[in-house]
Amino acid sequence: MTLEPFGARLRHAMDTRGPLCVGIDPHASLLTSWGLNDDVAGLERFTRTVVEALADRVAVLKPQSAFFERFGSRGIAVLEKAVQEARAAGALVLMDAKRGDIGSTMGAYAATYLEKGSPLFSDALTVSPYLGFGSLRPALDAAVISGAGVFVLGLTSNPEGAEVQRATSADGRSLAQLMLDHVAAENEGAAPLGSVGVVIGATLGDAGVNLAVNGPLLAPGIGAQGATPADLPGVFGAAVGNVLPSVSRGVLRHGPDAAGLREAAERLTDEVRAAVSES
Repeated sequence: MTLEPFGARLRHAMDTRGPLCVGIDPHASLLTSWGLNDDVAGLERFTRTVVEALADRVAVLKPQSAFFERFGSRGIAVLEKAVQEARAAGALVLMDAKRGDIGSTMGAYAATYLEKGSPLFSDALTVSPYLGFGSLRPALDAAVISGAGVFVLGLTSNPEGAEVQRATSADGRSLAQLMLDHVAAENEGAAPLGSVGVVIGATLGDAGVNLAVNGPLLAPGIGAQGATPADLPGVFGAAVGNVLPSVSRGVLRHGPDAAGLREAAERLTDEVRAAVSES
């Protein structure tokens, strides 16, 4: 059975659980700080702890695929289990894999992450549009069929991104604005929220683009990268109500104690709610 569209499910999760996405990023340094070995056993313990602590309360969990892939097939097995258990506990899972390719290859990525029945089926997937927005069509179509979503890289929080994303297209728009306009077209008429989101860094100051895309705005950069929830209204303006801030180390550094992870996530959720309500 096809799921309710991702945008509607995300809007409900943000309204009921709070607007927060917590990354599952098992860096080698984090495993060490948790007293774990940098091996599959440490990866499995770390991931299980995060899922058990947070999946029943945060809106979105975002595993970063690369940190699992580095352990080969055994790491992918840990990722598969985490996705399934997080979704079973009620969290939406956003797979942070930033896939971007063309034709049948993009179709294969879509089948991996966005087709129900796949071991790695997730509620949404991050994708890169910089082979042309049309290259994302297999993922966009697969997401519609399954009720999943995609988050398109727009203006990312890394400084290097500007040389591509701020470049000017043939019609004078920045490439980031061009991608945002494509996303807005995909989401036209959707209610209460479209299922195609955009990644916009919370560290950007005034984003300088039109963020009225009728879709969710994933905002990395809170915490370790220097942004705070209080910065969100200045970056996102009138679109701040659709912002889903993403935090990884700012929560994960409070492990391995599950209560510490929960308290950090709850505190950040309250701070985001307060910042959004005051805007």
